[in-house]
Amino acid sequence: MLLYRDEEEIYVERLELAEGRISEILDSLDGDREEEGKDSFLCYFRSQFSFCNMCCKLNKHLRSGDGEKDSLEELRELNRGLYEEILPENYGESWSNPAVCREKLGEYGQLLCALAAEMRAQIAACYERRAQELVIRQELLLEVYGAFESAFEEGMKGPKAEEIREILYWYVSDYSEVVMERRVRTQVDPAEDFCAKIVMEADLSDNRFLYAYGEYVTKQEERMADYLRGLPEEKIQLIADTYTEGYRMGFVLGRKDLSKKKTVNIRYHLGFERIIRAAVKNFEKMGLKPVIYRQAVSILEGKGINRIGVYGAAANRQFDYDHREDIGLILDKKLVNRKLELLKNSFEENREWAFVHAGPAVMEIFGEADFTPENKDCAVKLTEKQQKLSVEYASGAGQITNEYIRGEERSFTIIAFPVPDIGERFEEVFDETIRLNTLDYNLYRDIQQKIIDVLDEAEYCIIRGMGENRTDMKVMLHKLTDRAHQTNFENCVADVNIPVGEVFTSPLLAGTEGTLHVTKVFLNELQYENLELTFRDGMVTDYNCTNFETEAENKKLVRDTVLFHHDTLPLGEFAIGTNTTAYVAAKRLEIEDKLPILIAEKMGPHFAVGDTCYSHAEDVAVYNPDGKEIIARDNEKSLVRKEHPELAYFNCHTDITIPYDELGEVSAVRADGSVVMVIEEGRFVLPGCEVLNEPLLSGG
Repeated sequence: MLLYRDEEEIYVERLELAEGRISEILDSLDGDREEEGKDSFLCYFRSQFSFCNMCCKLNKHLRSGDGEKDSLEELRELNRGLYEEILPENYGESWSNPAVCREKLGEYGQLLCALAAEMRAQIAACYERRAQELVIRQELLLEVYGAFESAFEEGMKGPKAEEIREILYWYVSDYSEVVMERRVRTQVDPAEDFCAKIVMEADLSDNRFLYAYGEYVTKQEERMADYLRGLPEEKIQLIADTYTEGYRMGFVLGRKDLSKKKTVNIRYHLGFERIIRAAVKNFEKMGLKPVIYRQAVSILEGKGINRIGVYGAAANRQFDYDHREDIGLILDKKLVNRKLELLKNSFEENREWAFVHAGPAVMEIFGEADFTPENKDCAVKLTEKQQKLSVEYASGAGQITNEYIRGEERSFTIIAFPVPDIGERFEEVFDETIRLNTLDYNLYRDIQQKIIDVLDEAEYCIIRGMGENRTDMKVMLHKLTDRAHQTNFENCVADVNIPVGEVFTSPLLAGTEGTLHVTKVFLNELQYENLELTFRDGMVTDYNCTNFETEAENKKLVRDTVLFHHDTLPLGEFAIGTNTTAYVAAKRLEIEDKLPILIAEKMGPHFAVGDTCYSHAEDVAVYNPDGKEIIARDNEKSLVRKEHPELAYFNCHTDITIPYDELGEVSAVRADGSVVMVIEEGRFVLPGCEVLNEPLLSGG
């Protein structure tokens, strides 16, 4: 629902009342003598109200316009102050740390820790001038404090923990409507232009613009902006053209009508605004206006570990990991039903814009410092029942979203670039990435067609690792009934998935079996050691890794972050990456462990667990450049989508790549048992593909 001026004034008044009460409480807490049994709680609330007070001052500062006068040094100091408590060097004493809260707050630890994390959503509310979303969080803290204050006055050690849980529950239930409608609106309505205005109107010659979002900003974001500022305009335009042309080609090759669309969702990391501005101008020539929204920052928005939208630096990835399942404190069937109903209502209110939304254009980053999470038993974790509810919500939300932003009509594109944290050779890596993103379309198209022609003769493929890699997979392929006009594999060149370099298919599940293993892989912002999945009839039957000391911890990590709480997932994709140039460049620059899956998947065969690449668009005919229709758009799971859509989709798709140096064999096995080798011991041996080995032999 749109917030009218009189409603906004009401929330400003409520905010003033909350601010006054917070000041009173801070004065009383500063005057209170510490008492045994209460001192930890007094320290906790003093910290939280102090943060609220900081946000109140920030809100006034920004609304008055004085923030526009702040110097760069003042902005840096303010930004650090807002995030200081959760920075790694301070996290050991932070009330946002589950370990600290468990030790000092006992049975209330998880509840009050989650509350502290939710308070941090006030930062975004201040910068986006959302008085309503600022006041609801301050009133939440006041209500929880009031419960403790009343209990202390009655001589109790505190309220019942269930009372605090109920307060949190009704906060989420009551205010999800407000935030859900706003979240959907920012996804499709270009009038929600907070971020777009920064991109298009800010002075990009001055790094002060980076601090206008309210995201955490480090030297990396400033250095990124500095670097792009120094590039010639033609190089910026080349990057933007590659990005936006890939998006346009996704519609052309998918035979989808882009002229019906009016908006495109642009996602990027702070520091890339000069490229994004050029891209917006390109999109406008296609008739598309930008919709740009911030990453989720609140439990009300479904905040998790993945950052989707516009985002700055992660102040502390362990903090993000610790709070990824805070919803587990209150998640139940009633809440799932309510959130799905609200999502449906929100899309209905914004249906006109949703119907003309074209899909996301994503600019990913890579090169950030490695992160291996600490698995804390004191952090909130979803129960088995809640994991099923989480899956149910994701499935329902996916169906609703697809009803309004129709899968068969939308497309996407993804491109990736390094950030300065990648190391001293950052500029060299950046230039190499531009080269990879602009490789010869026609060369790869023709070579990949030779691979597809052989694979289309096969009944199944065999993929085996070598050395320490234990992969041994058999992947079944769909039966072609008209080879002259049908194919199993898509010839993927530089359109939706940039850079060029793969052929992929949706395998048959029945008969697909074996073990997939990689010694090290970086997925969903986490690094996995010895990730291993076992398949039978195309479904995951077992999984493990070696990140932690115990098998239970390792299995939980994989289940939570690769299977996304599902008991099992299908093999949604099998592909052969052909971009040996990227592989050799990564080796030469020593960045193999830094690359995003977007590039890594082009550097060897890869497998995706979850939905197929054609999820929600299976009925749309897709053709290769040679005119053949790709008929492998379904598998046995997605085929039930019309009768049982809740069983057809898993709302996840995670690619796992075997690098060439761990690859012993990729072969095509015909129905008569004859075998054609495509790759052997990390080299392409199929006639006509010799040029792909040249980078491997020459070192670049």
